[in-house]
Amino acid sequence: MKALQGVKVVEFGTLIAGPFCTRILAEFGAEVIKIEAPGEGDPLRSWRKVHQGTSLWWYVQARNKQSVAINLKHPEGVAIVKKLVRCADIVVENFRPGVLEKLGLGWDVLSAENPGLVMVRLSGFGQTGPYKDQAGFGAVGEAMGGLRYVTGFPDRPPVRTGISIGDSIAALWAAIGALMALRHREVNGGKGQVVDVALYEAVFAMMESLVPEFDVFSFVRERAGNVMPGITPSSTHTTQDGKHLIIAANGDAIFKRFMRVIGRDDLAEDAELDSNAGRDARAEELYGLIGAWVGRHTADHVLKVLAEAQVPASKIYSAEDMFKDPQYLARAMLEKARLPDGREFSMPGIIPKLSETPGGTEWLGPVLGEHTEAVLSSLGYAQTEIDRLCAAGAVARSLVAQGKER
Repeated sequence: MKALQGVKVVEFGTLIAGPFCTRILAEFGAEVIKIEAPGEGDPLRSWRKVHQGTSLWWYVQARNKQSVAINLKHPEGVAIVKKLVRCADIVVENFRPGVLEKLGLGWDVLSAENPGLVMVRLSGFGQTGPYKDQAGFGAVGEAMGGLRYVTGFPDRPPVRTGISIGDSIAALWAAIGALMALRHREVNGGKGQVVDVALYEAVFAMMESLVPEFDVFSFVRERAGNVMPGITPSSTHTTQDGKHLIIAANGDAIFKRFMRVIGRDDLAEDAELDSNAGRDARAEELYGLIGAWVGRHTADHVLKVLAEAQVPASKIYSAEDMFKDPQYLARAMLEKARLPDGREFSMPGIIPKLSETPGGTEWLGPVLGEHTEAVLSSLGYAQTEIDRLCAAGAVARSLVAQGKER
């Protein structure tokens, strides 16, 4: 038994935000039926590194999902979707606002089919407001939400994080919102509702004290490079052997232990440095001496010394480092699976870790339309009717299924 077993989800998602939200639900047992355009499918199928025609990312992002190829511009395709929605708990979509309405599948239509439906809508700027009709990917959400402005060094233009973090943050909020709405429906006797997630708001919600500090002090948080602004010491340093380490010794007691272990008992006992405010006022001095100490030693030595002193520190990991790390391995964060050609590969393990109803991988991202026939059969369509719908262009089987049929 998984935590979300029995929950049925219909996904109209492409690329990252919507599909990542449903991936989380699917990993914990929800039945996720992913609607894809016949002949095209989700563009993520061909993004980044591709193995034998399919993105490795796809196999992870779409794991545990069923792929049904339905033409949403065909009236019979729309009718099939309505039938699917009648028995669904959640619909997730990340089209631009108004697209589903133009297809005849807006909230008013779908909620009439299923009054208990929870509809999760992810978009760049939300379903209302003057920007709602504008295109907005995660990068735009990161920019407008404030993340890009504070990321990088003060003497250079803003930079991006190394992943599409705006989309992923929005997906997490979407999953939380879906489960909140589901709980309200099931426990409080409520009906279905819309969960409206804007990418820029999802990022904005993560921006710590940025809003009250500006409102009260007119303080604009700027780029600060590798240091944590206003929290000292917490920064990145380079070792003698060219490795980059993060050292976060910003707790009062931790700072004292840190100073003692690097031979600076005088600073450990300095009353001015007993609090963060005092340390932050002397940040330049502290970072200079910490950098000099780290630079005289190898990464292994620094990490060993700091671990023994219980000072939080870590090497900045590459993918190669993760594959060698015992903590990753012990917690099954590098999960093994096999690609369609039989080749073994690793993919990210599943979080969070639930003690009684853990998530899991049942199968990898499916072939386009792989489950079209099975899902339509479960809705009561006879084989002859499925054949007719395929011929009419309302739905499509997978190429694998077509080959078996021939």
